[in-house]
Amino acid sequence: MILGFDPGSQKCGIAIMDREKQLHYHQVIESLEVVKKIKNLHQKFDIDLIVIGDQTHSKTWKQSLTKIISKTVPIIKIDERYSSLEARDRYWQMYPPQGIFRLIPLGMRIPPKPVDDIVAIILIERYLKNDSLYRV
Repeated sequence: MILGFDPGSQKCGIAIMDREKQLHYHQVIESLEVVKKIKNLHQKFDIDLIVIGDQTHSKTWKQSLTKIISKTVPIIKIDERYSSLEARDRYWQMYPPQGIFRLIPLGMRIPPKPVDDIVAIILIERYLKNDSLYRV
């Protein structure tokens, strides 16, 4: 199982996906709750790899994740440029607008909730698409 992690100072996105791209979990979590949540997820899922966005706060979170899970679980930084824009579009694929909201053009739609968890999904997909580029 791969844990995708979109780091942030206030909230973080977490996703768990297997190597066949089956999504098992995704959620946006307040940063203060991340340690507890990841410990619980690690007990439930056999996490053997972590992919983390390479932008803001990634260095600090990478150190924290190493302490939370294990030094034997590799942590790979993934280029997260444009992932938030991609996540906004993906949100509408996952949760199509209903009723009159379908008439609003895609570019003008704003998801009603944070999409950090979808960013975490995208980070895993980017890794799986180009896993030969990353050393584990």
